Amino acid sequence: MLKALAGRKLAGEIAAETRSRLWEARQLVAVLELANISKHFGAIQAVNDVSFSLEAGEVVGLMGDNGAGKSTLVKMIAGNFRPSHGTMRLDDEDLVLHRPVEARQRGIEIVHQDLALCNNLTAAANVFLGREMRRGFGPLRILDYKTMYKRAGEIFKDLKSETRPRDLVKQMSGGQRQAVAIARTMLAEAKLVLMDEPTAAISVRQVAEVLAHIRQLRDRGIAVILISHRMPDVFSVADRVIVMRRGRKVADKPITASSPEEVTGLITGAIEQV
Repeated sequence: MLKALAGRKLAGEIAAETRSRLWEARQLVAVLELANISKHFGAIQAVNDVSFSLEAGEVVGLMGDNGAGKSTLVKMIAGNFRPSHGTMRLDDEDLVLHRPVEARQRGIEIVHQDLALCNNLTAAANVFLGREMRRGFGPLRILDYKTMYKRAGEIFKDLKSETRPRDLVKQMSGGQRQAVAIARTMLAEAKLVLMDEPTAAISVRQVAEVLAHIRQLRDRGIAVILISHRMPDVFSVADRVIVMRRGRKVADKPITASSPEEVTGLITGAIEQV
């Protein structure tokens, strides 16, 4: 009997170790890989030969001056533009997008700078916009408001947000609006969230809420690309910083190995490249 118990214990330990190794192996596969991505609009070269990878649960700050190519790069990942050159891979599979809806189907969500919310709808209605839950049979199906309100409330609770599912968006603060936009990405079980200036034009308290939401996405294993001009925000939540200037990547390094002064120099051109 003792031998049998010892054998079962050993088998359990081997199984646990195997699961751990499989998890570590999955972690080594990048969620997103860009290789030599370029985009031109006629004679204008908006993005030029950019390559980088992004792992699960990693937050990358994407920084650069206006016109550096940040938004164009993110729009290619989101399916708004097709690259002129280069390749993209998601979960080690080729990523070829023709429309934004295809990016959403692959697990890529974007939180736009203007948030793209409907002010006349409730928080729950915005969270489920285009993904409404229905009940009934056959053609007689109606919106299941009760279930949507309940699910939206659970997501806001997970986000530790004061947003209530039945509140109208037009009555919300900037931080609450951001919570609604982020809640949509959590509903979709995204693999990658692209955030375009999420802390622009909101109060200090609301900035803290948004940064907390980003950390929660990271803790759930969701990769985040954060476009921001706010240096303290990037250095507060990002694991890496990528700096672009005139369409090119001039830096890609761990946040702990950089500094706000270095990033400023890279953005302005005082430092050429690192």
